[in-house]
Amino acid sequence: MTSRVLEGRFADPDREPLLGNADVTPPESDTDAGEVAYERMKNKRNSDGGDGRNALSFEEAVEQAGFGLFHGILLVVCGWANASDAVEILCVSFLLPTARCDLQLSSSDIGLLTASIFLGMMIGGYVWGYLADQQGRKRVLVISLSVNGVFGALASLAPSFWLFLLLRFVSGIGVGGSIPVIFSYFSEFQPRCRRGAMISGLATFWMAGNILAAGLAWLVIPSTGLRFQLGSLDFQSWRLFVVLCSVPSISSAFIFGLFMPESPKFLMEAGQEAEAIEVFLKMFTFNNRGSAKAFPWHSLVLQEPGLPHQISGLQSITMCDNEEIVMDTKLHRLTHKLKQVLSPISKMFITPLTSRSIILFILFFCISFGYYGLWMWFPELFKRVQNGGSICSNVSRPSSTVLPQNDTCYPIKTEVYRDGFITAAANLPGNILSILLMDIVGGKILISCSLLVSGISVFFIWMVKTKLQSLAMSCVFSAVSVISWNALDVISTELYPTQLRSSALGFFTGVGRVAAILGNMVFGQLVDSNCAIPILLVAVLLFSGGLAATRLPKTKQIALT
Repeated sequence: MTSRVLEGRFADPDREPLLGNADVTPPESDTDAGEVAYERMKNKRNSDGGDGRNALSFEEAVEQAGFGLFHGILLVVCGWANASDAVEILCVSFLLPTARCDLQLSSSDIGLLTASIFLGMMIGGYVWGYLADQQGRKRVLVISLSVNGVFGALASLAPSFWLFLLLRFVSGIGVGGSIPVIFSYFSEFQPRCRRGAMISGLATFWMAGNILAAGLAWLVIPSTGLRFQLGSLDFQSWRLFVVLCSVPSISSAFIFGLFMPESPKFLMEAGQEAEAIEVFLKMFTFNNRGSAKAFPWHSLVLQEPGLPHQISGLQSITMCDNEEIVMDTKLHRLTHKLKQVLSPISKMFITPLTSRSIILFILFFCISFGYYGLWMWFPELFKRVQNGGSICSNVSRPSSTVLPQNDTCYPIKTEVYRDGFITAAANLPGNILSILLMDIVGGKILISCSLLVSGISVFFIWMVKTKLQSLAMSCVFSAVSVISWNALDVISTELYPTQLRSSALGFFTGVGRVAAILGNMVFGQLVDSNCAIPILLVAVLLFSGGLAATRLPKTKQIALT
């Protein structure tokens, strides 16, 4: 008796990745336009009759389903989920100017607090991504969004810093799952010629979440009339702000659970042809309302011959009875499961994926350290320049000092939240530009140019001397850096096959969270004593990331594998 074991298999040993045909020889390198491993492939068709007229590949089925109302609804629903993650992450930065007094926080404590959600995202990103590649995108999205919203709301009731820190950490685990999976899910409904612009449109909702968080903070936190007593807890306005920030995540979980279909690409990978056809029919019905045209389907190409093992790294191995995996003890089962969970990481560094994985590792680290390290501290930095002078000139206390009284935070100055709102709204030009140019020039050029300009703008944030100049350069950084994120979202979804896509995004999201944690810790430790060091470090990392991006493969309008 023999058993088939898939090297790096996922949940179902019968599942094979849909990666293309044998008539396309994968290139040895992926650094240039003509050396992309996942190029357009002419799909061979399999049908019951053997003539191949009615069997559709994934790309063909998406094209036949049309483009229209369904994709508009999908963009709004997935965009709302993406915005909810932005709200949950960024709400901490807006509550700091007042919560630091109520929770008696030093600058080091603030660094820990802002880092806690990223630590949770680091853990959740890979775990949820792995589960999404096994169990489906929709289920993971519902659970992760629920965890995000519920524990985010519970944090409003925390009477102490450490409990607040713990609840924000658990909320971060939920955020870490929804961010990478939402982009995998969304991309697997898009026709090839529109994918770049649509993913850029999805990324634009991060700006909407940022504006929503800033607007809520501006509206709610300065309103001292919203303060009330809840038992022994003094429920101040910033706590109500935390509750309101959890509403988008909880509502997104309900919408996905009740109304949204599973990814058709995942269903095809899982061999669930009937379910995949049902999704395509739903897409076709929405996109062709009022038309008598019928969806031209008979069957779907679930598995194509000649699987390019060089790309997937998923070879089948036949094992004899004496070589079967021993599963008779808890330790062996745990070890086997751990290897199974970590196997996608090893596959990401198999030729020809190696170079792109290394470059994406560098990019996620540089942009996350720079963006989150600086962005999460913008409200606090704006507060420090309210009386004039540069960001680094108003150092009033050592980082270890705990504020004993609330008189430095009250009355609440609305200028901090106004500046945060303006900076968030400055994302709009960058989002519009990325949507218009993504399918024209490609993500590689956009991410390289935007990171180089972002690094220069951060350098000038350190050099400016007035509040108005600081705000202006912060807006420039906001507008340009968002192009980097949008381009990175598009590229990272296109560089990996379906069975690795969510795991890869989860892994790189985790890398980004480690960088975000380090960025916030560095700012927390040095912002009061050596403010120039973290700001200049951000400038250098962003500039370095722009140079590294030039080595990415071109993926403009490439077929998903």
